[in-house]
Amino acid sequence: MRAALAQLLCAVAGLGLGLLLPRIPTGTSVASSRVTETLVAVGFGVLGLASIIFTLLFLVAQWAFSSLSPRLNLFRDDPIVWRSFGLAIGVWVFSVTAALAIGNDTKVSVIVPIVEVVAALATLALIRTLLVKAFASIQLAPALSAIAAQGRATIDDLYRHPRTSDTRWAAPQLPPLARTVTWPHRQAILQQLDLRRLCAAAGTAVIVFRARTGDTLQEGAPVASMHGADVADAAVLGGLVTGQERTFGQDPMFAFRLLADIGLRALSPAVNDPATAVQVLDTIESLLLALAPRDLDVAEVADDTGTVRVVLALPSWNDYLQIALDDLIESSSQSPMVLLRARAMLSSLRNAAPPQRQPSIAWRLHHVEELAASNFPVLWRNTAHQDAG
Repeated sequence: MRAALAQLLCAVAGLGLGLLLPRIPTGTSVASSRVTETLVAVGFGVLGLASIIFTLLFLVAQWAFSSLSPRLNLFRDDPIVWRSFGLAIGVWVFSVTAALAIGNDTKVSVIVPIVEVVAALATLALIRTLLVKAFASIQLAPALSAIAAQGRATIDDLYRHPRTSDTRWAAPQLPPLARTVTWPHRQAILQQLDLRRLCAAAGTAVIVFRARTGDTLQEGAPVASMHGADVADAAVLGGLVTGQERTFGQDPMFAFRLLADIGLRALSPAVNDPATAVQVLDTIESLLLALAPRDLDVAEVADDTGTVRVVLALPSWNDYLQIALDDLIESSSQSPMVLLRARAMLSSLRNAAPPQRQPSIAWRLHHVEELAASNFPVLWRNTAHQDAG
């Protein structure tokens, strides 16, 4: 919607300027015939250049789709993509409108060709930036950095406070179950929740979500349970934002899913690129180290009076480790480089995590060491000897 709105605004701005600027009386003017030729040439030239470049960018997106992860849409969703095309449309509309507005005038204000040149240069500058981002999107390091930045932003927004104790979070005391709201439509991905709207719609009830952000909602599947009072289905479903694919917005596990995808693809027999998997583990470590000391028990959402009205379904610490590491560890059983990096990462993470979260890290560390010792005994003995020394 924002992309379409931006392009519409650029077209309207081009139309308005194309009608108004030729009517501005100034002391400096140029022959309208020369301006008309320039307007038509520049307008169609900019639009043609933008069309060719955007056609080539489809190949860039397809390459990133096939080589990194089919769920990686960072470049496609970058605002500069639709802003660049919107500005090109605006320049074309301005050029055609101004050329028609000049009509049979013999002279026209010099402002018209000046605005045309400035708009064309701005479009070329955006296209250049677009190309630089396109090339970066097909390179591993910028892609991992962008995923880490998005994932860190989601983590910082959701888990804002450090963990202050090792006491286990107790589930809230809920009123009696009234009923369950099910998903009435076809398959969709739960992308976001409008918490303000849900708290307002809850009234005296407590809405307990059974689907997490990022989950696939199947027709007839339970979405949320009503406790204490009833809430209309439309009120609950109206607070859900769904779509065809996962997004970073409120989905803290999406970054880990993407990183695991890239690492698994790198470790597949068809690619066999363990160095890429090592880089992926570096990025996963940066996110897990940021997540380890945070308070993850933020499922309860209260209204303005402090009364809990919504209880979210959020991942546990073990869920994050499972998505980020388990498949990668099993797939790296024949790669000593990746096993050693996973061992170092898990050791560092165990030292940084609070005591309650260390057991789930410790058994994974033990499993990695077992894989390394059984599959690469000589290398493992040498590594263990170096650690002991």
